[in-house]
Amino acid sequence: MRGLILFACAAALYAQTSPATQPAKQPGGLEADWDIRPVLQEISAHASRLVPVLEKIDAHQWVAKGASPTYAQQLEASKAQAKALMSGAKALAADPQHLSESLQVLFRIQGLDAMLRSVEEAMRNYGSPAEAQELASLNAENGLNTGRLQQYIVNLAAEREQDLKVMDEEAQRCRGILVPAARPAGKR
Repeated sequence: MRGLILFACAAALYAQTSPATQPAKQPGGLEADWDIRPVLQEISAHASRLVPVLEKIDAHQWVAKGASPTYAQQLEASKAQAKALMSGAKALAADPQHLSESLQVLFRIQGLDAMLRSVEEAMRNYGSPAEAQELASLNAENGLNTGRLQQYIVNLAAEREQDLKVMDEEAQRCRGILVPAARPAGKR
């Protein structure tokens, strides 16, 4: 009998949290996978457009003109980060429900953005200001997608918190059914 009750509780819990039973998007809620996928694909495509631009930059010329070698290291780190962002966003587009991977992509975008600002500064001071402006313009193209991804992550985290709350409440309810409260001493 207990097994049947436990099975019924598990089935009720699954039905409440199943993605198939949830609407595609609630007002102010999580975007559907097919709505966020193009955003992630564009983030990946944007990173792929950044890579060749970064590959053309010669930081050794900057160092020869008196720039800190740190700029060259930041350029190399930017190239690696752009490549990782490209593959990470592409993989996430296949299954956008992964919170940890979504956060990783967002952190890569933010890290790359910070490093690119430094590279742009080096380009302005030790290279071509026009090329620095082109890099800044290319980098800025991803702003809307980054904002949308950030909002998606907030909504995804909120949905996961709600799912955990519902699961905990159901588990406690099922526990109450399976393990009745102990009767006070002297009463039977």
